Amino acid sequence: MNNIVIVDDHPIVIGGLLALLQADKALQVMATFTAGQAFLSFLAGADFIDIVLLDITLPDISGVEVCKQIKKISPETKVLIISNHSERSIILQMLQQGASGYLLKNASSEELVRCVHDVLEGKVAFSAEVMTIMTRPLQNERKATPHLTKRERQVLSMIAAGRTSASIAEELCVSQFTVETHRRNLMQKFEAGNTAALIRMAAEQQLL
Repeated sequence: MNNIVIVDDHPIVIGGLLALLQADKALQVMATFTAGQAFLSFLAGADFIDIVLLDITLPDISGVEVCKQIKKISPETKVLIISNHSERSIILQMLQQGASGYLLKNASSEELVRCVHDVLEGKVAFSAEVMTIMTRPLQNERKATPHLTKRERQVLSMIAAGRTSASIAEELCVSQFTVETHRRNLMQKFEAGNTAALIRMAAEQQLL
């Protein structure tokens, strides 16, 4: 039988989790806590705890710090985060602190039990909504570097230097129409709305 501790500042949430977990004969809830410090004091002198169901928002100490301390005091104890925080950055932060899983409080009872068992088996477990958040690309994520021809690179560097289409055309011995075509192609490849955006994005991709 696997020993579980619940740490959440809402007694009603603890009550709901207890009801769900006690229905599974493979799981035993050892204790519940509404504050982080009280739990950490308990952990220091407790028998081995297989898994801690941990909320991030606690009245005295953040769940981030509690998770960090759990992994210091009892490295083999698994931590499953149960939270209302759906920000990708917070999910990643908890994983970096050693959490083995993350589910939102709107997860189904089936998801909760599945995640608990997955974590106990050494897997990383997410509820369905968290999985969607984690696999969704970030809006500000750097886009893939577009493929540029040698001539497009030349034109790009000249545009960045503030050169006009006429002067670029004269130096490259091509028509101004050809330069404008290269400029349009560059804007499309970088999905840039104007020349300033084109130069900024090219610099971010280290193409200048």
